[in-house]
Amino acid sequence: MDGNRRYAKKCNLEEGAGHRAGYSSLMSLLKYCYELGVKYVTIYAFSIENFKRKPDEVHDLMDLMLEKMQAMLKEESIVNRYGIRVHFIGKLKLLSEPVRVAAEKVMRATEKNSKVVLLVCVAYTSGDEIVHAVQESCKHKRDEIEALNERKTSNVIPNVVESYKDRLDGSQTPKATGACNGVIEGIDGTNKINVAIDCTGEKLCDDQDEAQASKVRIGNGLVDEIEEREKMQGQHCVINLVDIEKHMYMAVAPDPDILLRSSGEARLSNFLLWQTSNCLLYSPAALWPEIGLSHLVWAVLNFQRNHAYLEKKKKQS
Repeated sequence: MDGNRRYAKKCNLEEGAGHRAGYSSLMSLLKYCYELGVKYVTIYAFSIENFKRKPDEVHDLMDLMLEKMQAMLKEESIVNRYGIRVHFIGKLKLLSEPVRVAAEKVMRATEKNSKVVLLVCVAYTSGDEIVHAVQESCKHKRDEIEALNERKTSNVIPNVVESYKDRLDGSQTPKATGACNGVIEGIDGTNKINVAIDCTGEKLCDDQDEAQASKVRIGNGLVDEIEEREKMQGQHCVINLVDIEKHMYMAVAPDPDILLRSSGEARLSNFLLWQTSNCLLYSPAALWPEIGLSHLVWAVLNFQRNHAYLEKKKKQS
C-alpha cells in the first residue's frame, strides 16, 4: 500500500490524512474482492523498517491502527458483514501492548469467519520471516532428535532383557556375539545372572552359581532395531523445504497469484520474497488511495491471460 504520504501532499491534506484515505481504499477493495470471489487478500500495512521513521509519525500510525482494529470488533463492521477472517502477520511483539492486544482480540473474534481471509502484515519483513522459519525449524528438529534419543535409551535395555528371556523360555543355550554393547541383569528369580558384554562378545563377569553359563547372544532383531533407530535419527537431522515453509508466518495462506504494488513501483521492498517466485506483478501508477475497482479488475484479467504460463512455471519449479 504505497503512496499514502504522497497522496496527502498531492491533495494538500494534513499529515496522517493520506493513511486514512488509504484505509478507506482498502475497505473498498475488500468488498470488490468479495464480489469477485477472491478468497485471500494480503496487505503490507507496516514494515519493521517503518519503525525507523519519525517517532511522531510512528505513534500516529499505531494510533490509527489501534482505532481501526477496535472498529473491526464492532458487529456492523465490514469484517463481520462480509465474513472476513483476519490474521495479523509478523513480529507482533514489536508492537505496543495496546495494539498487540487489539490484534489478538480481532483474530479471536473473526476466527470462525471463512468467506474471505485478510492477512495484515504488520511489523513484518520477508527477511525476518525467513530467519524466523529457519530458527523454528532447527528448534523443532532438535526437539525431535532429543525425544528420539530418550526413546532409544529407555527401550534398548528392556529389549535386551526380553531377548534373553525368550531364549531361556525356548531352552536355547545363549551364545556370545559381538553384535553390540549391552547389560543384562536379574532375568528372573531363579537365574540370577549378571552378564556384561562388550562389542567383542567377551564375557566380562558372571555370578559364581552360574560360572559355567554360556555367553549371551544379543539377537539380530535388537541389532536391526538399533540400526533402524540410528537411520531414523539421521533422517530427523535433515531440514527439508517443507519444514521451512510450515514455520513461515504466511503458512496460514497459499502463495499469492497476484502482487499489486501501487505508485508504479516494480520492487518488492522485502515483502513475501519467499512466496512470490511465480506470482504476477502488477504496478499501476496510481497512489494507493487512488486504487479502485478498475485496477483490481485489470489485475485479475491480466492474471487470467497469463494463467497457463504461470501454472507451467510452478510445475517446473
